[in-house]
Amino acid sequence: MTTTSTSRLTRYDRAMLRLMNRGEGRALYATAARRRGVVAVHVALTLALGGLLLYVYLAEEGQWWAVAPMAVLLLGWCVCTGVINSATRGLLELRERALDERQLAERTRVQARAHWTMTLLLLTVSVVLLVAGAVRGHAPTAYAAPVLIAVLVTHWLMPLWVAGLMAGDEPDDEPLRV
Repeated sequence: MTTTSTSRLTRYDRAMLRLMNRGEGRALYATAARRRGVVAVHVALTLALGGLLLYVYLAEEGQWWAVAPMAVLLLGWCVCTGVINSATRGLLELRERALDERQLAERTRVQARAHWTMTLLLLTVSVVLLVAGAVRGHAPTAYAAPVLIAVLVTHWLMPLWVAGLMAGDEPDDEPLRV
């Protein structure tokens, strides 16, 4: 739990603080390897959802059958999002006033690293699109909207993924026996 004074927190802040600090799913994110696994599954589910959306977008006819797998994938995606948020103790979801100084500093580090990662990703995508356009003699316009949507989603989720990867192990509740 944070050491933030609860006198200036709203009822919503206190409810979110309790929610983000629940311990029921701790086994899912107890180690760095498990947290990396959850982030990897979250990235994979995001890619799968994006792939299905791209398929529906580029299909000649309406491919409404893809809605059922998307709903199933979205359910798993939401669970993974919750696990990552729990692993980070709501680092990105809680308001500033609900975080202590250490958490605020950690949030700043996560956002800076996510910004840097996103900048490199945008640079890579831009170079690939420019090279593809130069090789073909024209820009791949059919993919412009899906690429922009993918970039937007990645930009939105990158801090969550980075926070999940940077989260530290929880201290043991039991004292060490010597």
